[in-house]
Amino acid sequence: MKVLVVGSGGREHAIVRALARTWSGDGELEILCAPGNPGIELDARCVPDVGGEDLPALVELAKREAVDLVAVGPEVPLVDGLVDELAAVGVKAFGPSRAAAQLEGSKIFCKEVLNAAKVPTAKHAVIRSKDEALAHAANANYPAVFKSDGLAAGKGVIICKDERAAKAAIDAYFVDQRFGATDVILEEFLDGVEVSLLAICDGERAYSLVPARDFKRIFDNDEGPNTGGMGAFSPVPEVPKGQIAELSEQVHQPIVDEMKRRGAPFHGVLYAGLMLTPNGVKVLEYNTRFGDPETQALLPRLESDLTALMLASVTAGGLAGRQIKFSEDRSVTLTLASAGYPESSSKGDVIDGLESVPDGIEVTHAGTARNAEGDIVTAGGRVLNVTALGSSVPEARTAAYDAAAGIDFEGMQLRSDIAAGIDL
Repeated sequence: MKVLVVGSGGREHAIVRALARTWSGDGELEILCAPGNPGIELDARCVPDVGGEDLPALVELAKREAVDLVAVGPEVPLVDGLVDELAAVGVKAFGPSRAAAQLEGSKIFCKEVLNAAKVPTAKHAVIRSKDEALAHAANANYPAVFKSDGLAAGKGVIICKDERAAKAAIDAYFVDQRFGATDVILEEFLDGVEVSLLAICDGERAYSLVPARDFKRIFDNDEGPNTGGMGAFSPVPEVPKGQIAELSEQVHQPIVDEMKRRGAPFHGVLYAGLMLTPNGVKVLEYNTRFGDPETQALLPRLESDLTALMLASVTAGGLAGRQIKFSEDRSVTLTLASAGYPESSSKGDVIDGLESVPDGIEVTHAGTARNAEGDIVTAGGRVLNVTALGSSVPEARTAAYDAAAGIDFEGMQLRSDIAAGIDL
């Protein structure tokens, strides 16, 4: 069996590790990764000259290597249609089609599908110009939430406490075009407990994973600007094991049914960002791939064969009759970010301490490279993820922070409150 993983971040490193660890099929499993990174190259054969968003080169690589399956990590190649292009040459790929990936590629489209499927979500308005945005801002209830319509690497959301903050956000979207030329959604602020619940889908049914929670702000106490994610833990106390399937029936299955009705059946991972409010669960957003950094917290707990699950989700017969099993371990993942992140990132800073990470701790590389001397250095905003397992969240948390304390690079940023106070 030969699998090609597309991507170069911590999520893809976690996928590579899980594929290798859970493989239970006949023969050997060979894993390739394009383009990969210095951490992934210790666990898979990397193809660094093929970019993760270079669709023609990825298709050619899959054909040349005669891979049995392509597992697409990032959102951009999914939204651009990599799965469709691979299907056109007879290569199976784990992930949604271009049409189905619009659930993440366009928040406006996502809201339309949510409403059609009668899945609860925040009230919203679609805004297409600065003047229209200012008119809405003058009459909004605060706090209010602005979201760019298109992809924004997890950073396109601005929560505004008042009209003054809203006007600054409007300039960011429509004048500075910080997230590119984009329409915007203005939606009501939802108060409650946030949960990430992912499901593997086969076009007919959604099969839920275990819940996780991520931490999006750069600083402790959820202060500072949004990031792609500064840490995560799993499971979460607000969603007991016995309620996971019921919750998935509310937030995943109606979307799978609606996408099938639209002629764009959903295959791959459907990530539901949820808010558990006093008035019930509401969907904040959908992503159409494994989340980051939730994947780094979830996959070390997975006991089922990930390769088999991925193949089944894109093969006739689907996942019917299969179970997705997770260990009872708790997991905590920390993100080590570079100086300046998220506004910028420092590159080329030598990373010390990787060789002394304790056994049982999983360090996945998110933004690393090698310099001319062969040292591993920073090469992005989020640099490393440190994941620990334990019989309780506090035990896993202590192990993760102890391991992170042994890693260092210039200007390293690390929140100190990931999973703090969780007694589970």
